[in-house]
Amino acid sequence: MFETLSDRLTSVFSSLRSKGRLSDADIDATCREIRIALLEADVALPVVKDFVARVKERARGAEVSQALNPAQQVVKIVNDELIEILGGETRRLRYAKTPPTVIMLAGLQGSGKTTLAGKLAKWLRDQGHAPLLVACDLQRPNAVQQLAVMAERAEVAVFAPEPGNGVGDPVAVARQSVEHARRQQHDVVIVDTAGRLGIDQELMRQAADIRDAVSPDEVLFVLDAMIGQDAVSTAQAFMEGVGFDGVVLTKLDGDARGGAALSVRHVTGRPIMFASTGEKLADFDAFHPDRMAGRILDMGDILTLIEQAQKTFDEQEAAKMADKLVSGDGFTLEDFLEQMMMVRRMGPIKNLLGMMPGMGQMRDQLNQVDDRDLDRIAAIIRSMTPAERQDPKVINGSRRARIARGSGVTVTEVGNLVIRFFEAQKMMRRMTQGIGIPGMPGGRKQQKAQKAKKGRRVSGDPRKSALGKAAGGAADTPKAPKGVLGNLGGGQLPPGLKLPPGFDPSKLDLPGQK
Repeated sequence: MFETLSDRLTSVFSSLRSKGRLSDADIDATCREIRIALLEADVALPVVKDFVARVKERARGAEVSQALNPAQQVVKIVNDELIEILGGETRRLRYAKTPPTVIMLAGLQGSGKTTLAGKLAKWLRDQGHAPLLVACDLQRPNAVQQLAVMAERAEVAVFAPEPGNGVGDPVAVARQSVEHARRQQHDVVIVDTAGRLGIDQELMRQAADIRDAVSPDEVLFVLDAMIGQDAVSTAQAFMEGVGFDGVVLTKLDGDARGGAALSVRHVTGRPIMFASTGEKLADFDAFHPDRMAGRILDMGDILTLIEQAQKTFDEQEAAKMADKLVSGDGFTLEDFLEQMMMVRRMGPIKNLLGMMPGMGQMRDQLNQVDDRDLDRIAAIIRSMTPAERQDPKVINGSRRARIARGSGVTVTEVGNLVIRFFEAQKMMRRMTQGIGIPGMPGGRKQQKAQKAKKGRRVSGDPRKSALGKAAGGAADTPKAPKGVLGNLGGGQLPPGLKLPPGFDPSKLDLPGQK
């Protein structure tokens, strides 16, 4: 969604990194490029003017002129202003003191309200709630059936007493749903309302009547992020006609320019609360302005990546696998397949890699990443016998041919997988042995410490060995000047031998001194 904007801003900041000082001309040129980037991303003109004015004002202040690295400080200013435009802090749902909490969805037809109702219900169920979906869109054909399907997929209950398709009173259904939720012990009610192809009085009146009938704790305006500048006018019309408490952005995985996300909060004053990033029910989460700003500026989104990993990976299995990796023994192709499937459940590999900082500069390489490659690897491993997965060394030519036939790949691909697995095993074994990694068990630091504990190495020369033992160690023995008595004890004085006060052995004309 924000690829074009991200690329433009990244190129703007890359030209600043080589400058030790920023002049007024540099600041003006940078702000001009930022203005062009925002306008090309379809951000509303009033939003662009306010944004650029604040960036320019702060860039000419003391925080940049006195900074050690002015270019980085400008990037920080742009990041702060993006976070402010997107809402500042993450806005959480308000729950009613006495259940059920009523959440009403409003928006135009085609914005994805019904699908989003199912995503929100699943998200709430994962949070430990018992949501109830209510079918109040009785105008659109098969809207009630679609909501029932979404409820089944999300494993939540649905309240749909009317068949829809133009039959039934949506206001009465909404009023009955609250009492039904109380009787059935549902703590959250999600009301899916009807939409239109455009703003009209009938739509506004029906939405306002449903709002008055159920007194919702939250009214969420569902906005299609791909409609561009119309998003601003549509949001303003709903704000005046019905009113809403928060915005939900849908279709953020599209290829539109995404200016609506940067405009709607500034224009309406209402925060963006949720974002839908795909077609699956799991492609939905709370909207974090700071993380979205980081993605736009190609700083990555490590926190979201960590949260997805925590949801996907089982702690006990992860600890068990970590023990195998640390020990360096017992890591088999079966374990490799299990780890790969865990990563696969986190989502598309391209999206996961895109959350890493700096990956915007490798977008062409990311576009070549194909999740089907992981599926082929999984097919190869699953075509092996348990013994072959435990010990891939037994896989000979005939076994590779059988595995290739079973997985639908070539023999070369099977051989390459086995070779790469052996190389990965060697690398893990080297890491666990600590070669080149300070502080690791068996590493160089520990080897040096163990060597020091063993004491000083005894010389093979019996004269040096006898001198060292008699002295009880060389640390406290005074050393003769360089070149004097150099053949006795490695330049050390014999035990019991003391030099007279003021005696300078360097003035002696001894053989071999020169």
